[in-house]
Amino acid sequence: MKKVEAIIRPEKLDEVKEALSKNWINRLTNSHVFGSGNQRGYIKVYRNVEFNAYFIPKMKVEVVVRDEDVDRVVEIITEMSRTGIIGDGKIVIAAVEDAVAIRTGNKGERGL
Repeated sequence: MKKVEAIIRPEKLDEVKEALSKNWINRLTNSHVFGSGNQRGYIKVYRNVEFNAYFIPKMKVEVVVRDEDVDRVVEIITEMSRTGIIGDGKIVIAAVEDAVAIRTGNKGERGL
């Protein structure tokens, strides 16, 4: 099993969620996050005062899938999130040792 974590633009979340759902990937978690990468923030004006907003609001989407589904999930997220402009985000893939369904006690892939 693998965990796919994607940091994407907030306005792309619905497109990503719908595309994953159409491909039978229904179990996902999303969080509001703030971060900085190559985009290095932006200048914000508040009450006629300029300041550098270093951390930019993003969405973090997490999906745990079987090894054979990883490439498809990465392709879907990439395709639906890409604008071609700096700040589109990143995808990180990590191994998952085990999963347990709290309600049933199922473990491994059955725990997903």
